[in-house]
Amino acid sequence: MRPLVVVDAPSNLGLRPPAPGTVPGCYKLAGALREQRIVRRLGAREGGVVVPPRYDRGEWRPGDGVFNAAALAAYTPRLADRIEHHVRAGDFPVVLGGDCSIQLGASLALRRLGRYGLAALDASPDFRHPGNATESDIVGAAGGEEVALATGRGQDDLTDLEGLRPYLRDEDVRFFGIRDVFEEDRAELAALKMPVVTVGDVREWGADALARATVQAFEVPALDGFWVHLDADVLDPGVMPAVDAPDPDGLTPEEVVGLLGPLLASGRCVGLNVTIYDPDLDPEGTAGALLADVVVDAFGGDKG
Repeated sequence: MRPLVVVDAPSNLGLRPPAPGTVPGCYKLAGALREQRIVRRLGAREGGVVVPPRYDRGEWRPGDGVFNAAALAAYTPRLADRIEHHVRAGDFPVVLGGDCSIQLGASLALRRLGRYGLAALDASPDFRHPGNATESDIVGAAGGEEVALATGRGQDDLTDLEGLRPYLRDEDVRFFGIRDVFEEDRAELAALKMPVVTVGDVREWGADALARATVQAFEVPALDGFWVHLDADVLDPGVMPAVDAPDPDGLTPEEVVGLLGPLLASGRCVGLNVTIYDPDLDPEGTAGALLADVVVDAFGGDKG
């Protein structure tokens, strides 16, 4: 595997406030995992921090599109610059978020370099867009929309940065760990030829077998490689309650490691995001320690 380099992307620009007058605490994710000695345990180099703009929704109202859009449009290319630099240098960036909107930085970086796939481990597909949003679940939070945005669905200032829309092609996206209840989302994604592996599928077919099949699917000449996105809420809330939307019936840590291991070991994999864990919701730090263990175990690193 290429040398690992840890980059902090402590952006919370893509999430709604957890309560009036507060901001999402997932921007503390990187610091919390560093307290778990993740850099040393991975045997990684330091990649520094890409500092995000201030979280400020201003006078945003429902119907205004994505909030913090100007800040996201400024931050995404800067994060992409850092990721692109490391991929070009032959490094393997491990990007510690942040919310899921940081995936736009990785998608833009790789679009600059060629055609890349995405393997997303997430409780939900983050595919809300103007064509499927409802009155109760409107477009606004990019952290629940980043895959839709990356595939060209949504407002131009986020979907067409540098004139590179789409950053990802529909057929190059794979989802893992989606909760079995998201039937409408799965139907839309199936129509777009985006494969979805639900929690039930993982239990039926096995994490290792499914991950290896995906690696094989990504080994086609049309693709230059793929990126892995890990949203902490793919884990069951019994072990990972410290997320903004702890949906029940998620994957076990062993199942997540079973999926990640073959993906990250592939020579076609070029990087990893880790997102959504909120230390503010984990006062004892136990969920953060578990998340660090999952990442380290997936790389076959030091458990101590």
